[in-house]
Amino acid sequence: MEQGFDPDYTIADGGSGLRAGQKAVMPETPCHGDVFHIQHQFEQVVNGLTRRVQGGPARLLKQAQQMANTSLKDIVEQKLLSQQVLAERQEQALVCLAQDVKTLLGWFSHDVLALAGPPLAVRQELFDFIVSELKQREDERYPAIRKLRKALNNQRDQLLAFAGVLDQKLADIADGFKLPLQAVWEVCLLHRKHETSDAYWIRWNQLHSKLSGKFHDVMQAVDDALKQTPRASSMVENLNSRLRNYFFLRRSLGDSYLSLLQFFCNHRRFLRSRVPERVGKSPKQLLTSQPHPHWLELLGFKRFQRA
Repeated sequence: MEQGFDPDYTIADGGSGLRAGQKAVMPETPCHGDVFHIQHQFEQVVNGLTRRVQGGPARLLKQAQQMANTSLKDIVEQKLLSQQVLAERQEQALVCLAQDVKTLLGWFSHDVLALAGPPLAVRQELFDFIVSELKQREDERYPAIRKLRKALNNQRDQLLAFAGVLDQKLADIADGFKLPLQAVWEVCLLHRKHETSDAYWIRWNQLHSKLSGKFHDVMQAVDDALKQTPRASSMVENLNSRLRNYFFLRRSLGDSYLSLLQFFCNHRRFLRSRVPERVGKSPKQLLTSQPHPHWLELLGFKRFQRA
């Protein structure tokens, strides 16, 4: 774990905390939508439906035992039989519903929110299709589906903001290497395949032949673009958790304290890091690639120099 802050999220101004997706960076640094929470909500809906499906046989067995143990009149027996038939149909419908929503989740994760995916326009079309399909499957017995559909409907542009950023980066790569944009997209989509699969290497060879000497450089440029396009608020939440440790004097907080905290966090050097090049450097140094003076001089003091 690093001692300090992620250099991509250096504090821009003081504050007691930041919501997921809220800007906690330098003013010129873009802040894109968070995809983690909506995907987690989607998975919870699927898991809830799956658990209900798994409980179906037990519910039907209980109803069948009720039928076997009854010694009432024929009219009551017929009513129980009708209820059992209806229950079996409802369980079959639940199985289909759970399978449909699980399929929609797969499309949502793999085609809409995947970093290496189609252009923004295609993602938007797929997104709207998934929302439409969920709306058709809304049911009063499963209110979580409606809640999920409304959440998706209200957040589409924010959730897909990263895709527009990635589109622009790939367009810049195509211009830089004097290549058709489609060729760069094909390299991007190669990252969807697993490197140990035959399909990956078959496509790798095809693209290598097509792009010739530019292939490796384009591959590296696309890889860098993907790595530098965040989609989650995890870094903002990580920042929140680190800031919280400094707010033990809540009644004494003021602008001067927050300004000093901002200075400290931005200029404190990392003591250790999983990224070797960050060790011994501050977030400001990593962001600007420039060394900074001693911290006393940064605060406006003049260091004592022996003659």
